[in-house]
Amino acid sequence: MHSSEVSTLTVARAGTRRRVSTVSALGIAVLVIAAVVASMLFSFHTGARATTAAEIWTALDDGLRYAWSPEAREPQPFDEIAILLGTQRIPRTFLALIAGLSLGAAGALMQGFTRNPLAEPGILGVGQGAAAAVAVGVSLGWLSGEAAYTVPAIGGALIVTTLLFVLSSRGPAAGSPLAFILAGMALSALFSAVVSALVITNEAVLDALRSWATGSVAGRDFSVVFATAPIALVALVVAVALAPGINLLALGEDTAYSLGVSVWGYRVAGILAVAGLSAAAVAAAGPVAFIGLAAPHIVRGLTGTDYRLVIPLSALCGGLLALWADILGRLVVAPGELPMGVLLAVMGVPVFIYLVRRGRIEGGGL
Repeated sequence: MHSSEVSTLTVARAGTRRRVSTVSALGIAVLVIAAVVASMLFSFHTGARATTAAEIWTALDDGLRYAWSPEAREPQPFDEIAILLGTQRIPRTFLALIAGLSLGAAGALMQGFTRNPLAEPGILGVGQGAAAAVAVGVSLGWLSGEAAYTVPAIGGALIVTTLLFVLSSRGPAAGSPLAFILAGMALSALFSAVVSALVITNEAVLDALRSWATGSVAGRDFSVVFATAPIALVALVVAVALAPGINLLALGEDTAYSLGVSVWGYRVAGILAVAGLSAAAVAAAGPVAFIGLAAPHIVRGLTGTDYRLVIPLSALCGGLLALWADILGRLVVAPGELPMGVLLAVMGVPVFIYLVRRGRIEGGGL
């Protein structure tokens, strides 16, 4: 059989598997969306101030208007529950969702492009690069508020993502999963040190980033949602659009090229999408790790490896994980709270160790 026929047959068989998984994935998607909506409502209900479901439901419309438009606050008084929702619980819920959606999709995209099951923005330094750019901007007095964090975060994430691909493609281990992980860990350590140094030595940075640097959505207003949601949405659309090409890249770059895929163009678009998603997540919630690692693995275990399904479902799964990390952070030490990033780190380390011990890195080496 000629090589072209083998490639065609491989693609055809892959397509058959994808059609089967699509049917079950529709049901999974409906369940995950329902779980996300239910979790958002539960997040509105959860906090140090005890509220009943009836109180939340009655005040939800006023709370959304209070959060959405500061101008709407003036003509009429709002009750205590509506103000609580509008200033605290609604913004943090949407920010946790944005961070989770972004990180889930970014993790799936990175794992698909690199064929490395441990690729994830938080572990590989992309989130830390975005955080370092924000910290530098704050220390120089360039950023007037949390809504302004988005622009430097995009720049930092783009620089680190580009460096990650460049560094992992050089040297005797070029292109191997081990090279990618080592390059990412080195960049993560470097930019984490930059953030720590600025927080320790600059009082303005400490005051501005004290909570944010631990991966927290507490105390943020809806202006941050307005600043981050459009970037996350555009980058997510790009990520989903790249999914068919990632499926073909899984057959090998030569095969993908022969089937009409611009490998270089896809990689550039992937770098931009990962940078946008990571920047939106960092601007929304600070540097948060492990959602981008766990969500794609959960989804692939349920639906297979068709990235037309993996990317959007990983986004939804990431949103669900982030929502519950924020909810649990408010419950486990009530009336205080733990930052979302701390809980995710505690839960994510065992997942990382499990994946390494299962030997899921292609080519071995860890």
